[in-house]
Amino acid sequence: MNDKKNNKILITGGAGFIGFHLANLYLKKNYHVIIIDNLTKYYDINLKKKRIKILTEKYRKFIFLKLDIKNYSLIEKVYKKYSFDLVVNLAAQPGIRASIKNPKYVFKNNLEGFFNILDLSNKYKIGHLIYASTSSVYGNSKKRIFKETDLNNTPLQMYSASKVSNEILAYAYSNIYKMNITGLRFFTVYGPYGRPDMAYYKFTEAITKNKFIDLFNNGNHKRDFTFIDDIVHGIYNSSRYMPLYYKDNPDKISHEVINLGKGEQVSIKKIISIIENNTKKHAKIRLQSHQEGDMTDTFSNINKAKKLIHYKPKTRIDTGLKKFINWYKKYNEECK
Repeated sequence: MNDKKNNKILITGGAGFIGFHLANLYLKKNYHVIIIDNLTKYYDINLKKKRIKILTEKYRKFIFLKLDIKNYSLIEKVYKKYSFDLVVNLAAQPGIRASIKNPKYVFKNNLEGFFNILDLSNKYKIGHLIYASTSSVYGNSKKRIFKETDLNNTPLQMYSASKVSNEILAYAYSNIYKMNITGLRFFTVYGPYGRPDMAYYKFTEAITKNKFIDLFNNGNHKRDFTFIDDIVHGIYNSSRYMPLYYKDNPDKISHEVINLGKGEQVSIKKIISIIENNTKKHAKIRLQSHQEGDMTDTFSNINKAKKLIHYKPKTRIDTGLKKFINWYKKYNEECK
């Protein structure tokens, strides 16, 4: 992707947290970005509209289309019209709790929708397809640090199962139809304009408003928290380096699955402590037992990402959370 004047990038689920920041990065670099999103009401739709408003007002080469990836015929019209060089599929029904309550909805969004993107990307000869996977695909793996080869097909709920299935479908399409496809396993992404259903966001809201926090597994969870800027640079680098990784052999098809994390592990209790320090308030905590479907710990091995896409996550957890909390305070003031 060298000629930025003509390059067109499709980001599905682009009104979401990661999609918004990724679109912003590509637009800053002068690419044409088309976002499609169905603006589901899974969380506050005003936050999604705010993200789109920012991009629309700031960039001339930005287009937003309210569409659902489950609608094959409408999405095909978009592929036909814009002749994309790159497709980044971030559209999915997120949330472990949501997948337990409504597995059928997750199946239709995360499998049927993803199949449509795969099939259309093949039909319209997209040069590179990047899609979002998740750290939760590792399920009940007993490994302390998760390497890409540690997948043991034991997802703990439907969301994780749908993402494992995405990876299998992507491999099959790459193998059969000779497509360049990269799957990225995100590890607990956080930051400004983040999802309100995520734990760090809920903790900040509860502490700020003097409400109780339900701390599951008695607060003994540990997560590999990855700041949004590091994630989107990882995606961007995937679009720069992955097909080019095989430049010495142009007939070789690039299919890879790569961890994108910080490569560090932080306890949930430490997260709460950092939020307390930044809000100057004390958390009110209710300890709860382990919640069904939750992984106890996540911890990424990012050696593959460092090698293949020159991935270098830089943001410390205290720095990243401070940026989020500053945004949270400003955003809530604006919403009053």
